[in-house]
Amino acid sequence: MAIPIQITVDARDPGRLAAFWAMALGYVLQSPRPGYLVSGGEEHYTAIVDPAGFGPRLLFQRVPELKAGKNRVHLDVNAGHGATDRRATVRARASQLVAAGATIVREMQEESGWWIVLTDPEGNEFCLQ
Repeated sequence: MAIPIQITVDARDPGRLAAFWAMALGYVLQSPRPGYLVSGGEEHYTAIVDPAGFGPRLLFQRVPELKAGKNRVHLDVNAGHGATDRRATVRARASQLVAAGATIVREMQEESGWWIVLTDPEGNEFCLQ
């Protein structure tokens, strides 16, 4: 049996980053669990979940520092899965994510395939394929 995982992301603004990733992945915001830390009207944690219950929970936790350096782990978002014109589908999704706060870094074409590298609103890299 597989062990369930949660992906935890440090964030300056957990609510904003959670909303971005909920839109990017088709997830929904999870209601705060009892015991969530709140101070000055700001939640310290915001979580999103797969509404179908298959994907891992993502937890965004408030940290004081800005992101520094390259991610050692990143998400690969398979936006083109099953599409007839995968590149057009991925490029259209990239445009939606840019409108939501992402930044396109570069397009990659290697022997292993094609994808677009982006950053989320706080500069975390991810790949859209």
